[in-house]
Amino acid sequence: MFALRIALMRWIDPASTTFQRTEIWRLASTRGEVRWSQEWTPYARLPASLKRAVIASEDAGFTDHGGVDWDAIEKAWERNERAQARVDKLNEERERRAASRKPSAASRPAPSVAPKVVGGSTITQQLAKNLFLSGERSLPRKGQEFVLSVMLETLLDKQRILELYLNHVEWGEGVFGAQAAAEHYFRTDAAQLAPMQSARLAVMLPAPKRFEKRPASPYVAGRAATIVARMGAVELP
Repeated sequence: MFALRIALMRWIDPASTTFQRTEIWRLASTRGEVRWSQEWTPYARLPASLKRAVIASEDAGFTDHGGVDWDAIEKAWERNERAQARVDKLNEERERRAASRKPSAASRPAPSVAPKVVGGSTITQQLAKNLFLSGERSLPRKGQEFVLSVMLETLLDKQRILELYLNHVEWGEGVFGAQAAAEHYFRTDAAQLAPMQSARLAVMLPAPKRFEKRPASPYVAGRAATIVARMGAVELP
């Protein structure tokens, strides 16, 4: 079933994704309104600067891997292990300090610090998740994501995968795709995005709802400058 749906995407632009429909239901049920801004933009009209920025930021090996970048996953795993070790050490220290203090009826145990988890997902994996899967985090769901990513790479070419991704990825609450993002943040057409604007949009992708609140923050600007410096080395499909 999935294979047929993916094969049809060679010629048919999907109207929505599982993630988008979930978001629409969330907004309708919690806020009583549906905010959905999206307009399909063909690959040829998507600016090269945006394609390069997103690849540089999200998946530097996009044109080379077969859907899953095992090296990136291994590096992400190692970073997460180091982050977990640092957090465990910090929590142990906080517990020792709390134990050394005199007990008080008004005292409350300090909440534990949680590590910042980073992923190693490729653009293809993100597209697979958005198109077909729920937001559940589990090993079976991750396995499904791997299988669907390989199917996408087998049945579609890289240009089509990138085109689907850039037209459906979330760029804010109810803001989906490059055209909606360009209009929402810069009041311009996606085809007219400048390199720095493209880089700023790329920076927002890991956490669009959070960055939407401060799209011109120092972090976004600084990270965007780094991406612009890398864009010239990006190979486009």
